[in-house]
Amino acid sequence: MLRPERMSKVSMAGSKGVMPAVIETIHELNLVHLSDYDGSWAGFDNGNPIEGAEDASEKLVTVRALESALELSEEDTAPGTIDDDWEARLERIRTRINELDDRRGEVRDELRRLEERIDRVAPFAELGIDLDLLSGYESVDVLVGEGSVDDVEAALAADDDVRAFETFTGGDTVAVVAAPTEDADADNVVDDALVGVEFARHPIPETDKTPEAYVADLEDRKRELGSELEEIDAELAEIKDTEGSFLLRVEEELSIEVQRAEAPLQFATSDRAFIAEGWIPSDEYDSLVDALRGAVGDGVVIEELERADYDRHGAHSHTEEVQKGTPSAAEDEEDTADDQQQTAVTDGGSAVTMGDEPPTVQDNPGPAKPFEVLVQAVNQPKYSELDPTIFLFLTFPAFFGFMIGDVGYGIIYVAIGAYMATQFDSKGVTSLGGVAIWAGAFTILFGIIYGEIFGLHVLGDVLWHDLLNVELLPLNKGLEPGASEFALGWMVVSVLAGIVHLNIGYVLDFYENMSHGLKDALFHSGSWLLMLNGIWIWIFSEHGAGSKPDFLFETFASDGPFPIGFNGFPEMGLFAFPESIPVLGGFLLTAPLLVFLIGLVMLAIGDTVEVVEALDVIVNVFSYTRMGAVLLAKAGMAFVVNLLFFGAYEDPDGAFHFLRTHEPSYVAETYGGEATVIFDGLMHSGTAALLGGLVILVLGHLVVLILGVTSAGLQAVRLEYVEFFNKFYEGGGDNYEPFGHDRTHSED
Repeated sequence: MLRPERMSKVSMAGSKGVMPAVIETIHELNLVHLSDYDGSWAGFDNGNPIEGAEDASEKLVTVRALESALELSEEDTAPGTIDDDWEARLERIRTRINELDDRRGEVRDELRRLEERIDRVAPFAELGIDLDLLSGYESVDVLVGEGSVDDVEAALAADDDVRAFETFTGGDTVAVVAAPTEDADADNVVDDALVGVEFARHPIPETDKTPEAYVADLEDRKRELGSELEEIDAELAEIKDTEGSFLLRVEEELSIEVQRAEAPLQFATSDRAFIAEGWIPSDEYDSLVDALRGAVGDGVVIEELERADYDRHGAHSHTEEVQKGTPSAAEDEEDTADDQQQTAVTDGGSAVTMGDEPPTVQDNPGPAKPFEVLVQAVNQPKYSELDPTIFLFLTFPAFFGFMIGDVGYGIIYVAIGAYMATQFDSKGVTSLGGVAIWAGAFTILFGIIYGEIFGLHVLGDVLWHDLLNVELLPLNKGLEPGASEFALGWMVVSVLAGIVHLNIGYVLDFYENMSHGLKDALFHSGSWLLMLNGIWIWIFSEHGAGSKPDFLFETFASDGPFPIGFNGFPEMGLFAFPESIPVLGGFLLTAPLLVFLIGLVMLAIGDTVEVVEALDVIVNVFSYTRMGAVLLAKAGMAFVVNLLFFGAYEDPDGAFHFLRTHEPSYVAETYGGEATVIFDGLMHSGTAALLGGLVILVLGHLVVLILGVTSAGLQAVRLEYVEFFNKFYEGGGDNYEPFGHDRTHSED
C-alpha cells in the first residue's frame, strides 16, 4: 500500500495495584508500541522496575555467556517447557561449563607456550651441538643467536676485554664462545662487545638433551594437551546437544521476564496510579480493550487519544476525532487514577499527552514485501509520508532486467534468490532473496525480448524467427557489426525511462503537497512537472533539429532500430521575437519552451532558492543513460567471452555469426572470399586450446554474472535512491516495535 498501516494513540491508566496485570496482558497481546514518558508531568515520575528485575537480568547475562561458550545457535532446537527446578539445573550447567572453559583456556595457553619453546629450539638444531654443551661454564661466555658472522667476529676481535673467542655456524644461527680477560670488570663481556652489532640472541634451553630429543619431549606433551583439548571440546559439544534447547528456553523466558519487569520505566507513575501510552494499529483497538477488560475489569481506564493522519508535514497537525475512553471507563473510573490523570492531561484527556510520532508499519502486498528491505536501507518511512516500496517493486526489477537481459543469467539469479529466500532464517537475507527472484525474472523477460542466453542469440533465432515468425523481435543490443544504431537507441530508451520515472516521483510529491492545498502543490511540485516535460518535449521536437543529435529522431523512425514511425514532435511555434529585440531577436518561442518557462516562474514564486536547481530536470534524466551504458558493457563482456571460445565471422550482408556449429573452414567453403572470419575460436584450435577455452568460457560468464549484481544492481538502486526518492521521500520514521515477544523456544 502507498500508506503505512493506520495507527492510534491509546492511553491506559489505573491504580498501581493493577499495573502488573496490565503489563502482562499487553505483553501477551504484543500489539502496543509503548511511548517513553519524559518525566515532564507534575506529580508523575518514571516508574521503577518490578521486583526481581535485577535478579532476572543477572541470570539472563549468565545464560547468554553460557550460550556464547557453547557457540550455541537456534538451529536444531525444539520448543518446550521449563521445569520448576530450572535454576538448580542452570547452576549445574554453569559450574561444569565454567570448569571446562577455564581448563580449555589453560590448555590453550600451555600449547601456545610449547609452540614458542619448539620454535626457539629450531636454531639450535641447525648448529648440531648438544644443548648441555652450550651452558654451565664459568670461565667462558656462550651466546647463540642470528646475525652476521663477520660483524660478530670483528666486534669481538676489537674488544680489549675479550681474550679469545670461537664461532660456530649452522644455517642462519651463530654460536659464540668467548673468554674474557682476567682483568675484565663487566659480568657480560660478550654482550657489551656486541652492542653495536645486529645480533638477535636466543635463550639457551636448560637441558642436557640433544635438540632433537628436547623437541621430541615437547611434541609428546603437545599431543597430550591436544588430546585433552579434544576431550574438553567433546564434552562441551555433548552439553550443547543435551542442554542447548534448555538454555534457549531459559533465555527466552528470562528475556520476557526482564522485558515485563522493566516496562514501568516507560510509564508515568505516582504513589498510587500509573499512566501508560502507546501506539496500536487502529483496527486492533477493540482487541486491546477486550483483553484488558478480561484481565482487570474496570480497574484500568482505556482511551483512544487520537487516530493519526497522514500529513507528511506533521503527523499531529490533523487527527480524526475519536470517542474518548469507553462507556464503562467513563462511568467506573477509580477516583485516584482519575485525579492523577487530570494532572497529566490537558483539557480532560482530549490532547496527546506524550508527544511522540506514530511508528510505521509498512503495509505492502506479498510480492512487494521483499523490497521493504531496500527502502529501509535508506531509512524507515515516516508514518506521515508515502511508502515507496510498491514503486521500487515495479521499477527496480525492470531496470535490472533491462541492463542484463539474458535468459541464462536470469535463471541463475532466480535460483540464487530462491536459495536465499528458503534456506536462511534472517529476514534481511530472505528479503534480498525475494528481490533477486524478481530481478532474475525480469532478466529472463528482457532476455527473451533480446533473444539472448549467455550472450548467444540462439533463443531469438528459435523463438521469434523459427516458431513465431516475428520480424521486429528479438531486439539487438547493438554490439554486432551493422547494428550500431541500436547502441544509441538504447541510450534514448534509457532517457525516456528516466522521464517517466521522474514524472512519477513529481506526481507523488504533488499528491503529498495537496494536503497543504492546491496552490502549494502547484508551485512546489507542479512547477517541476511543467519544467521536466516542457524541456524534454522541446528536446525531442523539430525546433532547432539541425543542432540536435540525429539519433534523437532516428531511433523511433520507420527505418530506425525501433520502427514506430516517430520522427520527433512538431515545432509547435507560438511566435518569433522581433529582430529588433537584443539576444532574443528572431528566436521562435514554442509551446514546450513556454511550458518550461511557466514552470520556472512558478518555481521562483514558490521557492526562489530552488531556481538554481532548475537544470536538474535535464541533469537527472541524463543520469538514466547509465542503464544503457551498463547494458552495452555487460553485453560486450559476454560477447568477448563467446568470441574467444566459439570464434565468429561476418557474412557478405554484414550479419555477424558465432562459429558454434561450424569450423572456420566452413566460411571459405560457403562464401568464398566474400565473408570474413573475425576469430577462429579456441574451440576450433586443438585440444589444449579447447580446454583453456572452456575455462575462459565458464570463468568469463561467472564474472559477468557477478558484475551484473555489482554494476546493474547498484546502478538501479542508485537511480531509485538518488533520482527518484529525492523527489518525494524523506524517511526517518520509527519502526513499529510492539511490547511483547514471539515465543520460539519456550511455551506458556
